[in-house]
Amino acid sequence: MDSKRLIIFIVLSMGILLLWQEYFAPKAPPKPVAAQTATTDVPAAAAPAAAQPADTAQLARGQRVVVTTDVLRAEIDTQGGDLRQLSLLKHDAAEDPNKPFDLLTDKGGRTYIAQTGLVSAANPQLPTHKTVFSAERTAYSLTGDKVEVRLTAPEAGGVKVAKVYTFRKGGYDIAVRYEVTNLGTQPLTASAYYRLLRDGKAPEGEGRFAHTFTGPAVFTSEHKFQKVSFEDLDKNKADYARSAGDGWVGMVQHYFLSAWILKPKDGSSVCSSATACRFELKPTSGLYSAAAMVDLKPIAPGQTGTLTVPLYAGPEEYDVITRVADGLEYSKDYGWVHIFASPLFWLLTKLHAIVQNWGWAIILLTLIVKGVFYPLTAASYRSMAKMKALSPRLERLKEQYGDDRMKFQQAVMEMYKTEKINPLGGCLPILIQIPVFIGLYWALLASVELRQAPWVLWIHDLSRPDPYYVLPALMAISMFVQTFLNPPPTDPMQAKMMKIMPIAFSVMFFFFPAGLVLYWVVNNILSISQQWYINRQIEQAKKVVLPS
Repeated sequence: MDSKRLIIFIVLSMGILLLWQEYFAPKAPPKPVAAQTATTDVPAAAAPAAAQPADTAQLARGQRVVVTTDVLRAEIDTQGGDLRQLSLLKHDAAEDPNKPFDLLTDKGGRTYIAQTGLVSAANPQLPTHKTVFSAERTAYSLTGDKVEVRLTAPEAGGVKVAKVYTFRKGGYDIAVRYEVTNLGTQPLTASAYYRLLRDGKAPEGEGRFAHTFTGPAVFTSEHKFQKVSFEDLDKNKADYARSAGDGWVGMVQHYFLSAWILKPKDGSSVCSSATACRFELKPTSGLYSAAAMVDLKPIAPGQTGTLTVPLYAGPEEYDVITRVADGLEYSKDYGWVHIFASPLFWLLTKLHAIVQNWGWAIILLTLIVKGVFYPLTAASYRSMAKMKALSPRLERLKEQYGDDRMKFQQAVMEMYKTEKINPLGGCLPILIQIPVFIGLYWALLASVELRQAPWVLWIHDLSRPDPYYVLPALMAISMFVQTFLNPPPTDPMQAKMMKIMPIAFSVMFFFFPAGLVLYWVVNNILSISQQWYINRQIEQAKKVVLPS
């Protein structure tokens, strides 16, 4: 791509990106009014009015039970049996690479936790997230394929309840099982609620060029994927309350998500055929709740009923989340450019499966995209090469007409017409490649697979800017080189600008993820090679062979 058209291309692309960020992209999460005041109401969808306890206390703390696996470190609080802390051991913290990334936490002024509870209109003494459970131990470590943590609620109202967490080797899906024993004389009917409670703060590491959606989301087979911003919840623009027979409800953010899975992949839904599960997204005292309610099957006297709902809390790795539940892949939110970003990322994953390196996969993807657009770019380059070959004639016309700009332009257009050159021949490739560029931008931006993914030498993380700015420097050099392959503008001031602007525009690439800059460096090198080859062909065709 010649420098003049590349500049236009980048300006248009950046303009579209800025407009997208301003009017369509998710806004920065609003600061909650009382993020520290973690009042924890029972979800309205989860309990009849008579079963809702008064809720005026802050998020209480009990004894902590620490669980360590090969990929997770979890802290379960005996207060409600909440999952209060979840560190991803395979992912570094954005601000301190020596620490693991904390997805769930109730520390450092943050609130992002997973809660569950039981409610019943007939038996208001069932354990909720306010009940203090007892634990057999305070520390668990994975030694085999799985480890279970059993919490027991005080027996009350003729009901005995145990809450069991099951962690598996290599897994980010945590099974949460209720075992409810009816010690009374009447059948027991109850419902279980599952929710994620979060503040509205931006996730750790959110940057200027890495702002993506953060907030609650729901997926059902009937209503598909829906995300709701914190701002809309605050303004009551999206009071989401809905029933469905399957799906998941969760909180999504850049690279990571947590979701209660009501229907595991290729499994059965926990929702009853008679009574569908209920979903609810709402603000609650400065925090935001994404919740689902599931009805337990009636439990006869002397019998024990069980209910297991998995919680996925981990990275949005495509190969992982597509095996957890239907629709979970939509958490990798590409916005309106998903029609371009999704197939590009799919192709990128296939290339990675071959070369086992995301950097080389990006290079191969660049070659493929360049090959697909070759017919269009070749036609454009031929047009520009012909215009470059006419540069001497343009200079003579400029001398001939002097300051008479109108006659000069008429003469230039007549020359283009005679030589069958379309000066606008490069517009179509620009317009076609803009959505591809934006789609690739979001595909690389939203892909946790590139987080901490090395390429070669100094590039240890393709999701971060080049630490030594080598790739952006190469980008600037390649753009500058392209200015010599194209016909110089007839206006001297414009000619100077064309040499300065590539360097000026390349500055923004110093802040882009290294993976995206790598794509453009390779693309520019290929463009230079293609333009040079076509220029050489045109020059040879213009040569006149004199008789000896």
